[in-house]
Amino acid sequence: MYKIAVLPGDGTGPEVVAEGLKVLEAVSESAGFAMDFTRYDLGGERYMRTGEILPDSVIEELRGYDAIYLGAIGHPDVKPGILEKGLLLRLRFELDLYINLRPVKLYPGVDTPLKDKGPKEIDFVVVRENTEGQYAGAGGFLRKGTPDEIAIQESISTRKGVERCLRYAFQYTQKRNKDKKLTLCGKTNVLTYAFDLWERAFHEVGQKDFPDITRDYAHVDATVMWMVKNPEWFDVIVTENMFGDIITDLGAMIQGGMGIAAGGNINPEGVSMFEPIGGSAPKYTGLSVVNPLAAIGAAAMMLETLGEDKAASRVENSVIHVCQSHLKSLAAGKMGYNTQEVGDLVVKSL
Repeated sequence: MYKIAVLPGDGTGPEVVAEGLKVLEAVSESAGFAMDFTRYDLGGERYMRTGEILPDSVIEELRGYDAIYLGAIGHPDVKPGILEKGLLLRLRFELDLYINLRPVKLYPGVDTPLKDKGPKEIDFVVVRENTEGQYAGAGGFLRKGTPDEIAIQESISTRKGVERCLRYAFQYTQKRNKDKKLTLCGKTNVLTYAFDLWERAFHEVGQKDFPDITRDYAHVDATVMWMVKNPEWFDVIVTENMFGDIITDLGAMIQGGMGIAAGGNINPEGVSMFEPIGGSAPKYTGLSVVNPLAAIGAAAMMLETLGEDKAASRVENSVIHVCQSHLKSLAAGKMGYNTQEVGDLVVKSL
């Protein structure tokens, strides 16, 4: 029995989460394990109704679950930054979700904007440090609102935070067992302090504990260039918070768009959270036109992290079958099916 906290969230989040839960219930029943879902009313509607974003009591409850399944956070009537900082970033920091895991995998039958590239070439993973860097919130204003205003945003990198992210990336590269190559994405020629730490730790940890893994380095500007020109060069990429945030959105586009892109916020020693990365898409709310496959893919990632590898593979293979045999497009309103029908197709192909 796995206890799962469900945060449907805002906009189209509840619609895609419903399809993910449908798939999880079907695969767990046939695979011989059970899942107990508890829903939490968190997001824009609750904030506007009560002024609450994330009560301390809820944080403590979430620590007791086996995993968290998130739909989307973001409401058009709530000022940007309030929910993102008060809910998403707080969950990352409070639950120490120090790894953001983003597979970039093109499935057969899915279009990519990259010429002459296919599933064989687009199949890599980005491991992003998730609790430090510029997202740590260090900095402030001086003389705010005046012509002499100064804004300072500091990037924080600790040896502990860097090394634990690198170790996870090396271990993931071993488990993936594809090219067994780990690429550090950085900017050592300009950000000389932070990436001196990253680069030293990268080679020290790799040489000592992971001699079977080939170590590679690329500046972030070169990384985005090669992601477009030669994505087959990458196996696993590890990088800091801000760079990871940027390159994973590019990754989503080359794998077919936000409708298929799933991610995990991982604490290997605690509870982890899984989500589609496309956001709440408020303009599509209630229309049943959004693609639920990213949310279903996030559910598969959750199963894998829980140790249910066979069930996770069954879900992913069902998503591949639906993409290849049924959908006209991955774009909202252009799939040839509505949101619920796509979820039904995945369940049927299990």
